[in-house]
Amino acid sequence: MESKGMSLGSSLLVPCVQELAKEPLTAIPEGYIRPEQEQLIVSSSDSVLEIPVIDFQNLLSQGSVEDELAKLDFACREWGFFQLVNHGVSFTLVDNVKKEMQDFFNLPLEEKKKYWQYPGEVEGFGQAFVVSKEQKLDWADLFFMTTLPKHFRKPHLFPKLPLPFRETLEMYSLEMKNVAMCIITKIAKALGLKEGEMEEFFEGGRQSMRMNYYPPCPQPDKVIGLTPHSDSVGLTILLQVNQVDGLQIKKDGKWVAVKPLPNAFIVNIGDILAIITNGAYHSVEHRATVNSERERLSIATFYSARHDGEIGPARSLITQKTPALFKRVPTEEYLRGIFARALQDKPYLDTMRL
Repeated sequence: MESKGMSLGSSLLVPCVQELAKEPLTAIPEGYIRPEQEQLIVSSSDSVLEIPVIDFQNLLSQGSVEDELAKLDFACREWGFFQLVNHGVSFTLVDNVKKEMQDFFNLPLEEKKKYWQYPGEVEGFGQAFVVSKEQKLDWADLFFMTTLPKHFRKPHLFPKLPLPFRETLEMYSLEMKNVAMCIITKIAKALGLKEGEMEEFFEGGRQSMRMNYYPPCPQPDKVIGLTPHSDSVGLTILLQVNQVDGLQIKKDGKWVAVKPLPNAFIVNIGDILAIITNGAYHSVEHRATVNSERERLSIATFYSARHDGEIGPARSLITQKTPALFKRVPTEEYLRGIFARALQDKPYLDTMRL
């Protein structure tokens, strides 16, 4: 079954920052300058502020699952972020994703234009959430596309990717689905949800990927790689592609730099899981910075609720003592609402609150 894919919304077309960064810039174009960005960062060398680490194999082992579930619950309640080690995804596959994604971004501009955003679309090369010409832009290019279910794929994107990249991403998307669903079911167990309740939200859910390319910038303190935001999805699994740091999360009102562990994924709770857990778990604001010398690449895999379902607090968590904090809406309505706004607008989660 093939489809043109459901349109999630639209984003205005913007210049290619990778090409802009190749020029000898004497000044940053005004559209990228962000004087309002907070520069305060807590040192990542402070061990107290290192994000929690979850061992995936311990979550699967009968002998260690209870202890690891407690760690998972703590990470989701207190941080909304954790690093996932021993995830079981083939290192060869991960290395191929990294190498082939770099090759993809290094294609000639004329070749990449085949995958550029169509007017009125958000999928393809470009930037997302650009809703006005006056809006400040990120110092980054992204390539965004729906990966699962297959019939939601845009015919000119995933099916037309160059080989072997297309086949590598096919395998990687299935691995990410399996990892995401396993984490989601373990979260359900940690919260004491009824059997199968969490799966009703996410089984057959929508998966999308955002590949991020952050070029070097001669004045990195004047721009932002990715505008501060919380993810609107259920769960995000981030793979750092090269050894250049830039991800920061907001903890206790301060920006904390995340140091990715070797062979780990960085996982974070999105707004949908915050809603389903009725606020027990938090979707945390994060951003990406850039530097003056090296490019940075990463690939985020988003796992969202099933398209034909609803989003709202899990019914088994709602009692007289713990009433629902969020509305219940069809998933499609929720998704359309997200893409009809700018990323720096107030959190979409706030519009869902009762």
